[in-house]
Amino acid sequence: MTPQITFYLSQVIGSRIYDTNDTCLGKVIDVYVNAHQEGLTTKDIFRPNFVGLKVKMDGKIRFLNYEYIQVASIAKKIKFRCFQVQDLPESLVDRSLPLAKNILDRQIVDINGRKLVRVNDIRLVSIATGTFAIAVDIGTKGLLRRLGVSNVISRFLRMFNISIETKFILWDDVHAFDTTNFNIKLSLDSSRLHKLHPSDLADIIEEMGAQSRTKIFESLDEEKAADVLEEMEPYAQAQLIESLSIGKAADVLEKMPADEVADLLDSLEDERAELLLNEMEKESSEEVRELLEYEDNEVGSLMTTDYLWFLETMTVDETLSELRKQQPEADMIYSLFITDKDEKLIATVSLRDLVISLPTMTLKEIMNAELISVQDEDKVDRLAAIILKYDLLAIPVTDAQNTLVGMVVIDDIVEDLMSKRKTKKGGRSWR
Repeated sequence: MTPQITFYLSQVIGSRIYDTNDTCLGKVIDVYVNAHQEGLTTKDIFRPNFVGLKVKMDGKIRFLNYEYIQVASIAKKIKFRCFQVQDLPESLVDRSLPLAKNILDRQIVDINGRKLVRVNDIRLVSIATGTFAIAVDIGTKGLLRRLGVSNVISRFLRMFNISIETKFILWDDVHAFDTTNFNIKLSLDSSRLHKLHPSDLADIIEEMGAQSRTKIFESLDEEKAADVLEEMEPYAQAQLIESLSIGKAADVLEKMPADEVADLLDSLEDERAELLLNEMEKESSEEVRELLEYEDNEVGSLMTTDYLWFLETMTVDETLSELRKQQPEADMIYSLFITDKDEKLIATVSLRDLVISLPTMTLKEIMNAELISVQDEDKVDRLAAIILKYDLLAIPVTDAQNTLVGMVVIDDIVEDLMSKRKTKKGGRSWR
């Protein structure tokens, strides 16, 4: 029976390979594994197995077929023995994944930890059916092992009852995206990455290199991409939109709130912004253009045009039915706005009052006619004082004729204030 041998890539790179007479044939430079396996589903466990070794022999680089090679552990050192010097077919070399070149020291996505981490080493195992990569080592011990000082430091720290961190991520839970020159993912199930919360995914994408960032973002569907883009920092939003094709970028922007799009386009070159606006659907484009006309210090520049309004003659039951039908975002129902048939703002209704009222009651019977609102051309500075004074989560915005044109939610006010504080402190500008 072939014994199980567990070892690490750091022990392999630079090790020697011998023939059956124990004559040294050369030195191992890299390990090639199969990057994918036909017929596997996303639920199957995938462990890439060795297909070849990149070896320096007699001053030349050769790719040896692993079918004719065995690995052994002798005195805690890894030794390869070649029974027949057979070159790996060039086509298989091209389709395989070199572990040291493309995985070691690369940034990968830790699905469970929801963050980017660095691969310090790769855990390998040799069994009767082959030699496989089973996990990546992202802990401190992996880095020390690479440096050749793991055992020495471990023995020293044990004197003080201190242990070195060891942390592995199973191959199935890892995705590699820093693959500038290699277009293969480590895991078959990329959908697990897409199921991360948009905020987590935004943090991960922001830490990636430019090419990797664009690649993973383009793999998202438009709804998910829009949610992720909203969670990203302004500088990263602009860089990402600049890297996408006009068509792809416009499709994503159409799924975002008009005010968010206006803020993003305002940070781009005018020519690029105009191309995107022309590519977007007419209705979405016109909403954004209207918002872009406001000065930065005007309320209209902060307001969203995504809001719900109801007629005072509607019943509670009709209103709730409409809310179920519309399925609005949470910030759209902080307050419900009541207008007349000409969309003139006349009152507001809280969600609480709507829920506890009898189904047959009209909105006129439960609405609050003591209006607190602002006009679209008012100065932004007014908003914070109003929010604090009246303890509001959202403020309706009207034009000079009292027509409802939007609303400002507290999140946007806080974000604006924080942005100004950063500017006053001399924060870095990414524009």
